[in-house]
Amino acid sequence: MRALSPMTTTLSESELPGLARVHRGKVRDVYALANGHLLMVASDRLSAFDVILPDPIPGKGEILTRMSNFWFAQTASLCPNHLTGIDPVSVLPAGVDPALYAERSVVVRRLQPVPVEAIARGYLIGSGWKEYQQRGSVCGIALPGGIEMAGELPQPIFTPSTKAAVGEHDENIGFDDVVSKIGADLAERVRAATLALYRHARAWAAARGILIADTKFEFGLDEEGTLHVMDEMLTPDSSRFWPAAQWRPGCNPPSFDKQYVRDHLETLDWNKTAPGPRLPALIIEGTRAKYEEALRLLTE
Repeated sequence: MRALSPMTTTLSESELPGLARVHRGKVRDVYALANGHLLMVASDRLSAFDVILPDPIPGKGEILTRMSNFWFAQTASLCPNHLTGIDPVSVLPAGVDPALYAERSVVVRRLQPVPVEAIARGYLIGSGWKEYQQRGSVCGIALPGGIEMAGELPQPIFTPSTKAAVGEHDENIGFDDVVSKIGADLAERVRAATLALYRHARAWAAARGILIADTKFEFGLDEEGTLHVMDEMLTPDSSRFWPAAQWRPGCNPPSFDKQYVRDHLETLDWNKTAPGPRLPALIIEGTRAKYEEALRLLTE
C-alpha cells in the first residue's frame, strides 16, 4: 500500500447534496444509498475525551480509511466485514469533487449495530489501569497482582464498554452487562470475534515493531443474523499503538495514536467538556505525522 503524499485533502464536514445523511459521528458522516447500502465518509475531525476538537488533522480521514481497508481485507477470513467493494466515487452526486472523497470514503452494507463497544486489551493502561489500581480487576475480570502501568497481561481480555452518544462518555461494563443487553449467544460471538481479530493484528504489528496495547471494534448484524465488523478497524483513533523498542512496564510509552493530543490537552486548564480548545500547529502536524507513520509501518 502506498504511503500518502504530502498533498492531502482536508475535510471537516462532508456536504453531499441529494444524499440523505443518516448519521454524523465524531469522525464519520454516513449517507443512505440504494439497495441497503451506505456511504461512509471519514472526515478529518479529531475527538479527545469524547469531545470533538475545533481543528481538523489534514488527511486524517484518508489515513483512517486506508488503514481500516487494509485490516478488513486481511481479516476477512476471521470475521465478515461491512465493505461492498463498490467504488465510492461511483455513488457521489454530480458536481462533487471526487478527489475530496475518493480516499476517505467506502460503500458499506447497512447493518444493525450491536450496541456495545467491543474492546480487547493486551496491556494495562488508560481506564483499565485505573480500574485495576482500585479493584484489581478490569470489567469484572480479576487479574494477578503486581502488574505495572503499561504492563502486559497474561492473555488478552475482552473489556466492553457502553456505546455513548457524541459528547458523552463511554463506561466500562462487565460481560454480564453485555449479556443482558444483547443476549448470551451474541455476547459470546462478539467476545470471540473481538479476541480473534485482536490476536491476529497484535501478531502482525509486533513483527513490525508496534505493540497494540488495546483496540476497539464495532459490530453489526445482517438480515440473517451474521456478525460483521464495521465502522473502522485497528486505526490510531480506535487503538493504542506503541513502538515496541520504547515500551517499558511502569512507564506510559510514546504512542502513534491520539494519545499525543491527549497528553497536550492534559497540560491545559480545560474541564474536558465542549467546546474543546484549539490545537497549536505543532500538535496538528505532529499528530498527522504519527498517524502516517503508523500507516506506513503496518501496511507497507
